[in-house]
Amino acid sequence: MTKVSRRQFITASSMMAAGLAVSTKQLIGAPAILRYWRKQDSLIRGVQIGVITYSFRSMPDQSAEATLQYVRDCGINAIELMGDPAENYAGMPENPVDRRSFFQLMRKSRNGESLTDNEKKELDEMRSRMEVFNREVAEWRASVSMDKFKQLKKMYADAGVSIYAFKPGAFGKNNTDAEIDYGFRAAKALGAGHITLELPDDDAHTKKLGDMGSKHRIYVSYHGHEQQTPTIWDTALAQSKYNALNLDLGHYVAAGNPDPLELISVKHDRIASMHIKDRQKPENGKGNLPWGQGDTPLTEVLNFMSEKKYKFPATIELEYEVPENSDPVKEVKKCMDYCRKALEV
Repeated sequence: MTKVSRRQFITASSMMAAGLAVSTKQLIGAPAILRYWRKQDSLIRGVQIGVITYSFRSMPDQSAEATLQYVRDCGINAIELMGDPAENYAGMPENPVDRRSFFQLMRKSRNGESLTDNEKKELDEMRSRMEVFNREVAEWRASVSMDKFKQLKKMYADAGVSIYAFKPGAFGKNNTDAEIDYGFRAAKALGAGHITLELPDDDAHTKKLGDMGSKHRIYVSYHGHEQQTPTIWDTALAQSKYNALNLDLGHYVAAGNPDPLELISVKHDRIASMHIKDRQKPENGKGNLPWGQGDTPLTEVLNFMSEKKYKFPATIELEYEVPENSDPVKEVKKCMDYCRKALEV
């Protein structure tokens, strides 16, 4: 065999590494260390741009592994993780109900639309199966080991993606204390600093969650839709220092509120993370539009965060209609490009 000097070996290795950096996308079957050779960064001018994995909800593969690849394909290195990918990875019982069909019928019923006899029967059957399933999940959550959640954290970290928030359906008023405790423990195992949930209309529940968050040293960040006002979080914030905001910038604008920069300035130290999307003001129709077409001051807010050195993440949430010739990954990439251009001016 031909002898190779140390310098020749280093030179050859460097050339090979450069080749790998160019052709990473072709190395589908390669080990993880090679596939993730080029780690992308979505921390721009001090602003951490992330994405909620709900944005990929219509992708065919909802596994933790596929979700990680979607995130990486968007060039994003930090996320708010929905419960399903993590809990399925950890072995949660399989849901026998088509959730999309179930929620469509539930929404139709809540909106006062009349259901056909067949739809009523189908909805009743789904509710019965969901009740059984929810009991099974509650039992599973109360006893599951955190090992798989720690393993998932490592898998994501090895790929250059951190999990700053976790959003499982374990923090509602109908969830048991054991489930809520599980949610905090799982968030900690995943490396998340806060959990997110819709803002409850029950002050006793926000007090309870804040107290439990204090015990686990995990913040409880309340998400809002069009019910958001400058003061809607005030009671929860006064109840516990572990209660926080998950401000939704687009919904806040669509609700007709005043300048969001003022709210962010006043409450920045209580914002754990902020969802960003581009919605219209009420007088313009409240539409949820491709970024740059609505009334939400995305560029102004992102630059304000950079100038003020605010450390909470800005979380991309894809909610506008995906064009027929596209998919959620391509659209989230467009949103990421929008943020990058807004911050790199």
